[in-house]
Amino acid sequence: MALTSTAPAIDDYGISAPTFAEILEFLKDQYRGIYGNDVYLENDSQDGQFLGLLARCISDSNAAAIEVYNSFSPANAVGESLSRNVRINGISRAIATKSTATVKLIGQAGTQINNGKAADVYGNQWLLPAAVTIGQSGQVTVTATAAVLGSIIAPANTINKIQTPTRGWQSVNNDTAATPGAPLETDAALRQRQALSVAIPSRSLMDGLIGAIYSLSGVTRCKAYENATKNPDANGIPGYSIAIVVSGGDSTLIAQAIAAKKTQGCGLHGNTTVAINDAQGYPVNIKFWRPVQVDFTVQINLRAKVNYNFDTGERIKNALADYFSQLDIGDLISTNKLYVPAGLYGDLDSRSYEIISMTVKANGVAIGAEYTLGFNEIATCLPENISISVG
Repeated sequence: MALTSTAPAIDDYGISAPTFAEILEFLKDQYRGIYGNDVYLENDSQDGQFLGLLARCISDSNAAAIEVYNSFSPANAVGESLSRNVRINGISRAIATKSTATVKLIGQAGTQINNGKAADVYGNQWLLPAAVTIGQSGQVTVTATAAVLGSIIAPANTINKIQTPTRGWQSVNNDTAATPGAPLETDAALRQRQALSVAIPSRSLMDGLIGAIYSLSGVTRCKAYENATKNPDANGIPGYSIAIVVSGGDSTLIAQAIAAKKTQGCGLHGNTTVAINDAQGYPVNIKFWRPVQVDFTVQINLRAKVNYNFDTGERIKNALADYFSQLDIGDLISTNKLYVPAGLYGDLDSRSYEIISMTVKANGVAIGAEYTLGFNEIATCLPENISISVG
């Protein structure tokens, strides 16, 4: 069908616009209608080049119009337009965050710790809330935040040094591994969180619970498991109980969200317990899971070509580390899929080498073609845990 307009059109299927070639041919037809069919309009003529320039301008304008149209939907918006879009749902793009850890402080009841600091065995500092009071039981559980941005790794029982000695404060320890900080939230992750956030007023209580947790600042991953039977399930979740696995976010806020959204009488299962007050002011213990980290190491053997250099190797490491950081709780890790980020596909540097083999280890043990994380596990792989041998 002959083109009648170069403008974008909106129909039942969305927005569409003619291609550059179609626009150029339309302009040539209009030009011939003015100056006659014998006018020469190929690319080596001045008139042909001028029409090509006009066609490019129209095509670029149409592309901008399509992008504006798509920006009104969270499913298609990108960048800043997506960030503005999700504000109507009461959420915002997560900025780069610091690592957090749930720590237990032990000391004399009533001791107040102001601007306290702890340290791990690697020398990293962890900041406590501005004011912490040790409870009548002689202990209190709070969320400590790394002093610097980024992925600060702290396995269980490594945050055990008091940096700001306070009378009555005796010890500090993290019973579970710290949750690594996250980079600036990607468009894909923000779209997923937006979809989950609108589930807060849903009919399903579990959907509403997940949505409420995802709406909290700093939460990067969340999985919920429900055992509706009377017997423990394959994951060890007791009967008639739920297990919520949350990566990132403040422990107290997470506990409050669980208390507000969970079904009455439903049991909770997890490795983290936070004491809060219910609506009547009575203390209750809320349990949920902080993910157990599985540390991955990767050994890559590759054949270098002429343009391969040190920077290319560093990009391979960062691409693989980013891939691991995007994996979800309880995800399936396929060794074959690791070749995609390691291959830097779509990048010119991908032509400078060939991957011969790749060995992947989880907690020091080599894995096969696939590795399934536990229901409460997340994968971590830092660039420094990736080694490259060049042949």
